[in-house]
Amino acid sequence: MENRAQILMRKMVANVYLPHAVKIKEIKDETADIKTFTLYFKEEELRNKFTFRPGQFVLVSVFNCGEAPFSISSSPEVAGEFQLSIKKAGLLTGEIDRCKEGDEICVRGPYGNGFPLEQLYGKNLLFVGGGIGLAPLRSLIQYVFAKKSDFGTITILYGARTPEDIVFKEDLDNWSRENDAEVLITVDKGSPEWKGNTGPVTHLWEKMEISPLNTKVVICGPPAMIPYVVFDLLKMDFTEEDIISTLERNMKCGVGKCGHCTLGSKFACIDGPVFTYKEMKEIPFLI
Repeated sequence: MENRAQILMRKMVANVYLPHAVKIKEIKDETADIKTFTLYFKEEELRNKFTFRPGQFVLVSVFNCGEAPFSISSSPEVAGEFQLSIKKAGLLTGEIDRCKEGDEICVRGPYGNGFPLEQLYGKNLLFVGGGIGLAPLRSLIQYVFAKKSDFGTITILYGARTPEDIVFKEDLDNWSRENDAEVLITVDKGSPEWKGNTGPVTHLWEKMEISPLNTKVVICGPPAMIPYVVFDLLKMDFTEEDIISTLERNMKCGVGKCGHCTLGSKFACIDGPVFTYKEMKEIPFLI
């Protein structure tokens, strides 16, 4: 018969710092230094109950290499597995880049608030992405297309450094074929073979037709891109509440304890990483 201590131990909340093993089901090369990994939890119970909101992130670890946050880049509508799109940039990401299908890494989460889905239903949506910043947007975009009747028109603007740096090429092509959807792509520097747009993503404003009425804007990209996009959107009469973005911070614990991702009185890992521009304005020294 269990004593009181054993009962309390059994009822304790699972350790939020404990990573769980996931297996790599599939690896897809997006660019020369970005891969999308399709993952599933080894433990069947975790695999069956794992859920997340678009915009949330997980912390990924490899033994003896450390741990880092990565946004989930797939839709929560796909059960039993999820995807991470990871750019090779350092020790940990380099080790992950060397992984093969069937290998194991560790994951804990999901963490963060995710995109405010309840505020997006019934709205026209404008997505503005730059570089690997399209990864968290991809999760939301796939979710929106899966529930297309719940949303209005969809416009996707995406910018990359070069044609070779464009991620999710197949997805971008498929999205452009959807009804009531428009996809515009630009690169900072073209090539002789490139016949598309060149210049920053803000140069695409003149090529689209979208009204701020009944429209929400979701942005994700390099930190240097965000202020320019927001500045132009405000000039187009979008409200501060209708501009939604994600913030990159050095998130370590994921649960607001370590203080690495402090944003004034907020923490990116629990209050974010998704904020409206109105909320971002209130964070000291941010924008």
